Amino acid sequence: MRHKDGKPGSVLDRGQRNVPMGILLLVFCGISFYLGKIYGSQNSILIPSSRIAPSPPISFPQCSIQYQDYTPCTDPKNWKKYGTHRLTFMERHCPPISERKECLIPPPDGYKLPIRWPKSRDECWYRNVPYDWINTQKSNQNWLRKQGDKFAFPGGGTMFPAGVSAYVDQMQDLIPEMKDGTIRTAIDTGCGESLFHDAYLCPSKVASWGGDLLDRGILTVSLAPRDNHEAQVQFALERGIPAILGIISTQRLPFPSHSFDMAHCSRCLIPWTEFGGIYLLEVHRILRPGGFWVLSGPPINYKVRWRGWNTTAEELRTDYEKLKGLLSSMCFTLYAEKDDIAVWQKSSDSSCYNKLSDPDAYPPKCDDSLEPDSAWYTPLQSCVVVPNQKHKKTSLTSVPKWPDRLHTAPERIMEIHRGSAGALKQDDNKWKASLEYYKKLLPAIGTDKIRNVMDMNTVYGGLAAALIKEPVWVMNVVSSYAANTLAMVYDRGLIGTYHDWCEAFSTYPRTYDLLHLDGLFTAESHRCDMKYVLLEMDRILRPDGYAIIRESTYLANAVSTIAKGMKWSCRKENAEDNPGKERVLICKKLLWYYSSSTQNSS
Repeated sequence: MRHKDGKPGSVLDRGQRNVPMGILLLVFCGISFYLGKIYGSQNSILIPSSRIAPSPPISFPQCSIQYQDYTPCTDPKNWKKYGTHRLTFMERHCPPISERKECLIPPPDGYKLPIRWPKSRDECWYRNVPYDWINTQKSNQNWLRKQGDKFAFPGGGTMFPAGVSAYVDQMQDLIPEMKDGTIRTAIDTGCGESLFHDAYLCPSKVASWGGDLLDRGILTVSLAPRDNHEAQVQFALERGIPAILGIISTQRLPFPSHSFDMAHCSRCLIPWTEFGGIYLLEVHRILRPGGFWVLSGPPINYKVRWRGWNTTAEELRTDYEKLKGLLSSMCFTLYAEKDDIAVWQKSSDSSCYNKLSDPDAYPPKCDDSLEPDSAWYTPLQSCVVVPNQKHKKTSLTSVPKWPDRLHTAPERIMEIHRGSAGALKQDDNKWKASLEYYKKLLPAIGTDKIRNVMDMNTVYGGLAAALIKEPVWVMNVVSSYAANTLAMVYDRGLIGTYHDWCEAFSTYPRTYDLLHLDGLFTAESHRCDMKYVLLEMDRILRPDGYAIIRESTYLANAVSTIAKGMKWSCRKENAEDNPGKERVLICKKLLWYYSSSTQNSS
């Protein structure tokens, strides 16, 4: 044996060589583990490299053009696999890993960059949401109108023929709390006539009600199921109005208890009194004590309207009396009623709920073991979620009015580990500084290029609070595996949802202008294949949209590799507060069109 310089060296027998080689192997493994602990996770989680990215460059093919409006967990192609009882087939049913798409969702033929806010509230490009059915079948109701290469949104509807603004004006006359900042968050559970006359929630026409409320300082979540024909959520988001795919069927809605200040339903045809009142019980759960439930359409004003509702006055009178009795048993009181609108208020008085402890009470009080905020694949229960008597300041009459509530520490923050008023202030200061830094890195923030924003793993909604004066709205997402901080987000007057990023998000493709995540890959890489998370981000991000990704240097490099394969343009920047260990990726999704000559996946 010779050294590389040609000089002879001693030759060790096999047994003599094994000892130092074993020691070197142990040292090498120790160093590798140490470096992995430093660079692989900020929370001392060792990230398996196989879950981040393969080492060589990768390139994802185009999906077939038939997937242009693909919603993986609510795919109509799979509905026949599931039951029809209470529209179970329209709930979330995500594909197994073996059936997940590893391709890029193409835009429709003729897709254009969306019309900018606030003009988008009144019109959008027809080719971006090319649904002729809703235009043909519902044009007489003045929801929307096709005009050349655009859809226009006149703001009409079955229950507000004079326009949505006149309808909301009438509602404000009945509910003065809509004018003074008392009511800040709302959920729209109203929908137009459907092929399915069963229980589900969807936005008032194409979210015109929620769009009108934005100018009145009220932030609304419009909710609708995936539909083969109408695509109401896609229309809403194309217009720049908050909306999410969802359905009330057998599972709770993905929101904490006592979140919304107001719930609204306009001619939604939901059988509220059937199945033990289970749908109305879910509205009760998510409505804040002292909050309002507004119903227009059947059976309200049945004495005048019954001829147009394909029923009899007597049947509607019976339905109305049954509805009022059910609401009373849930501690609702009739607040106001005029013409086609009736308003009920959820009680904040504990004495009413104390009566539910009676064994003969119906609906009964929920068992104390049932977590009121558990809302990710949690079955609906035919019982009343009673407000926690410890929460003296969560009722609508106790929380500060908007905008003061934005920076007031919610009472429920004390139930979170290390939660406090100081922690909230620190979080707000952090994101205020980060936003100023982001604006330097991405000048599009604050311009009309960004309207729909998602904070993919928020804590208290700090980034949304920092953006409050910008022309944007923010969907705050809290992991179903993280601490329940979403209740605090709503207490502050912001909106959001629970979600598990190992699955697809409940929205259509091309619906957000900016996605932001802070350490999501660090927190979730031990559970989820981050390749699929990034492909999901690509699905929901609009062409020419942006992503801001904060991660360790190691993960930022891995993410950058995958992003390049998705036709994203990314650059790495130092983090403003941790330049040594954390990087900020500023990414832009490029606009491209489907090509039949390009390899695709079906």
